[in-house]
Amino acid sequence: MGEDKYFLGVDVGSVSTNIVLLRPNNTLKEALYLRTQGRPMQTVQEGIKLLRSKIGNSAEIIGVGATGSARQLAATLLGADVVKNEITAHAVAASRVNPEVQTILEIGGQDSKIIILRDGVVSDFAMNTVCAAGTGSFLDQQAARLGIPIEEFGPLALQAKHPVQIAGRCSVFAESDMIHKQQLGHSLPDILAGLCQAMVRNYLNNVGKNKDIRGPIFFQGGVAANPGIRKAFEVELGQPVIVPEHYGVMGALGAAYLAQERVGMQGETGTKFRGLHLGETQFQAKSFECSGCANHCEVVEIQQEGISLARWGDRCGKWSIATTVVTGISSRESERQGA
Repeated sequence: MGEDKYFLGVDVGSVSTNIVLLRPNNTLKEALYLRTQGRPMQTVQEGIKLLRSKIGNSAEIIGVGATGSARQLAATLLGADVVKNEITAHAVAASRVNPEVQTILEIGGQDSKIIILRDGVVSDFAMNTVCAAGTGSFLDQQAARLGIPIEEFGPLALQAKHPVQIAGRCSVFAESDMIHKQQLGHSLPDILAGLCQAMVRNYLNNVGKNKDIRGPIFFQGGVAANPGIRKAFEVELGQPVIVPEHYGVMGALGAAYLAQERVGMQGETGTKFRGLHLGETQFQAKSFECSGCANHCEVVEIQQEGISLARWGDRCGKWSIATTVVTGISSRESERQGA
């Protein structure tokens, strides 16, 4: 495979959209972090535009993987060859980095998860999507309230001499507790360190409850950039916690590895990828309520120039099965057709 051929991995979440380009030799060419801002379709297109500006039109995408909470939407827009959930994608990426990893702690913008691996296979996992007290968005809010850049949050927490006790089970209680500690005169580093410890206790008591946490332990997701949280994990667990090099895009990296595996199984026979020009393609998202039964399913439909690409949301499959499947034309096919 040439140097201008890549596997594309895309992870679309509620807070961020992460995109990576993986070379066939497993080195990372590009890694993009974009704010989703409630616009997953537009953000994916903006990401592809940005990639094209970096690698040029001569580059070839030979496999595409999609993951994240909006993976179906991303897969439809991109013409993905493989679509997997976040658990699988994070586990695959971590196992590629270190085949011995046994536990993955992942904290993102609005959710968190723990993944237990044994012999490279996911044996258990848990997710928390109910409360924001243990996620990156809560840390962002508190940093903004305290008037400090989020990048300084962790380093300041490491300067603490006597971390204060903060209630971490609820974001409302945690914030009021922090304000109370400030009014009592505790230092900012001690308050921040106390918040880090509270977040970690909340995570381990909820997401990690009754889990057999063994090392090596990987810490992934955007919050892994916070050294205060990492230290709090190490104190609570009594063992080292490893932050991998590409901790912020491990989901997208896992999706790229999965696309690589798919190409390896099928051979280089072409991808369904719609092309690096999809940033200029006009997509429309519509929804309607099916009245065919008492479920009244809300069905989402993605169209391209009036053609239905995909539908989902129906429990019985009535609409999704009826969808006209339109796949992307690979660059090799385009050349044969004189496109």
